[in-house]
Amino acid sequence: MDVLRTPDSAFTQIPDWPYAPVYTDVTAEDTTVLRVAHVDAGPRDASETMLCMHGEPSWSFLYRKMIPVFTAAGHRVIAPDLVGFGRSDKPAKTSDYTYERHVDWMSQWLVANDLKNLTLICQDWGGLIGLRLATAFPDRFARIVIANTGLPTGDPEPNAAFLAWRKFSQETPVFGTSQIIQGGCAHKPLAPEVLAAYDAPYPDETYKSGARIFPTLVPASLADPTSAANIAAWDVLRQWTKPFICAFSDSDPVTRNGEWAFRKAVPGAETSPHTTIVGAGHFLQEDCGEEFASFVNGAIA
Repeated sequence: MDVLRTPDSAFTQIPDWPYAPVYTDVTAEDTTVLRVAHVDAGPRDASETMLCMHGEPSWSFLYRKMIPVFTAAGHRVIAPDLVGFGRSDKPAKTSDYTYERHVDWMSQWLVANDLKNLTLICQDWGGLIGLRLATAFPDRFARIVIANTGLPTGDPEPNAAFLAWRKFSQETPVFGTSQIIQGGCAHKPLAPEVLAAYDAPYPDETYKSGARIFPTLVPASLADPTSAANIAAWDVLRQWTKPFICAFSDSDPVTRNGEWAFRKAVPGAETSPHTTIVGAGHFLQEDCGEEFASFVNGAIA
């Protein structure tokens, strides 16, 4: 497996991002060692640890508005970059990435860092992977907060908005990461330095294999190789009695009403607070990050 690593110099001008990366090595199936980056902010001995997992095509920078709200409340924050994103290593071929490999890489990372008593906060692919972690290692998680995400099995099939996004991702000659993120925000335009920060992990198109292939890895039918594993994860969620909190936005065509599958199926959702973040698009952390974080703080108080 050929692996690309974004040079540190690409991250010297990231605004509102004073966090030094922490690195963990994980091992791919072919024994290639991959370096996974994460941010560790707030007190190490905090009673609550927030695991903030980003999606496609962002990186942990997406949580920059939320991290200070959490640490001000006394919480510890762990925000990893998925393999292929941010400061983490980037396998060079799209064929290097599968859904199950992502779950395996982040499972290795979770165990290596021995993270416990976690509040999972996940959006987009952060949920597709994060929910698999929580259901595989339930003793490490105290609660789950989902936002604009899901755990697809291929039944039902993806909606038209997602299919259009998947088609675009595979056909566009230039995969403009910052422009894609701006397009998924309700508050526009994003500042030039913010757009530059979202582009920073990708010096050129060769670094974007993970970002580009992600939409095709979402199970679109029950024949998908990940379908059975996600169905098994749903079986765990149907027995989940710990807090399960939904905070979806009101302006995301891809995940609109997606919280109801969880609210109907997960026992912990019946007694947990939920909210709709008004005036936010798909990337609600960018649009209304402080509001989202304040809601989470209140929900776990």
